[in-house]
Amino acid sequence: MPLPMNVLARRLDGRLHYAWIVAVAVFVALLTAAGIRSMPGVLLVPLEKDLGWDRATVSFAVSVGIALYGLVGPFAAALMQRFGVRRIMLGALLLLAVSVASTTLVTRPWQMVLTWGLLTGLGTGSLANVLGATIVGRWFRSHRGLAMGLLSAATATGQLVFLPLLAVLIEHIGWRSATLLVAFVPLAVFPLVFFLVPERPASLGMRPLGATSDEELRPSVGNPLYNAFAVLGRGMGSPVFWLLFASFFVCGLSTNGLVGTHLIALCIDHGIPETTAAALPAAMGIFDLFGTTASGWLSDRFNNRVLLAWYYGLRGLSLLCLPFSDFSFFQLSIFAVFYGLDWIATVPPTVRLTTEAFGERDGPILFGWIIAGHQLGAATAAFGAGLLRTELQTYLHSFLIAGTACVVIAFTLLGSAHRRRRALAVAE
Repeated sequence: MPLPMNVLARRLDGRLHYAWIVAVAVFVALLTAAGIRSMPGVLLVPLEKDLGWDRATVSFAVSVGIALYGLVGPFAAALMQRFGVRRIMLGALLLLAVSVASTTLVTRPWQMVLTWGLLTGLGTGSLANVLGATIVGRWFRSHRGLAMGLLSAATATGQLVFLPLLAVLIEHIGWRSATLLVAFVPLAVFPLVFFLVPERPASLGMRPLGATSDEELRPSVGNPLYNAFAVLGRGMGSPVFWLLFASFFVCGLSTNGLVGTHLIALCIDHGIPETTAAALPAAMGIFDLFGTTASGWLSDRFNNRVLLAWYYGLRGLSLLCLPFSDFSFFQLSIFAVFYGLDWIATVPPTVRLTTEAFGERDGPILFGWIIAGHQLGAATAAFGAGLLRTELQTYLHSFLIAGTACVVIAFTLLGSAHRRRRALAVAE
């Protein structure tokens, strides 16, 4: 084990639990993956202009990457249990560096599907919210909601850091050179993970934050592929799994699939310059940083099903209103605040509900499958919105569909919360 972990842990003893150091290092890794995953929102129009492809063609490659971003989750969680978190994180960072750099060499649509779709999807999928759930499960017994909220907020911060800078770089040096520079970012994060992230608290001779005993889950020794499907089989028998899977499908449909991929292109359609349009998701990222962290705090204290219902309902209203705005600075700013506070706020309550329902061993893997539902929804929106835009020359229908889906799932969650309260009252 690298020496800096032991030295830092000893120096922090009694002042700050090392779990927070791990959380910071993982936050940076998640931030990097989220920033890379959000890049297609800025690259969509430059790729159209440079390569002569239509929006549906580019959106298909993006949708493949988004789908894999989620489908990799349960297998990544199983691999982490079998081979270790550090190894998977380090391998994913190297894969991201190679895949992003390879994107600059594409000349044909299938090459874009291979690099930006397949390889980048595998890399970012291994550094997604399932990693955050695994870290929180291993390192935290108290402050779990807050820790998950902070790690989930890395997605928003990734947009905040990457998108405006990438838009400026594309404008001055072109999309290929800008993308090549981004490829060096995962390499810069590699040493941080290598030197600061141990496998588990016991590796440093300590307990998880808030733990009162030395009990800890033993590493899985089974086949990771079999284990991922075995856990899925157990989870599919529970209505809670299907409720969370469906809600996260809608979450993906209404966030990175639609807004994350097509919002900048939508703004360009309304005459807004790309660099200005890129500032909009960055502003949303700022507000989501606060919204998701607050959501983690709230998930420790309130009914998580009711919280999710509020989040989806408010998000749906914002999506239904956006196409009918005048796309002025004032109205877009209102959307950025309203939608931004809600962007990834759904993650902490969903993680908490998953862990409570399925336990600390199965919970992270099942959350990976729930994320797969999220990314299937996102892939549907990424490709579907691009196809509708190509055929109808408007994004109106895509935003109406996503907004309506959010409102429907909000009422479904409220009904589920009401039925659970009645069941608990009867049991008492």
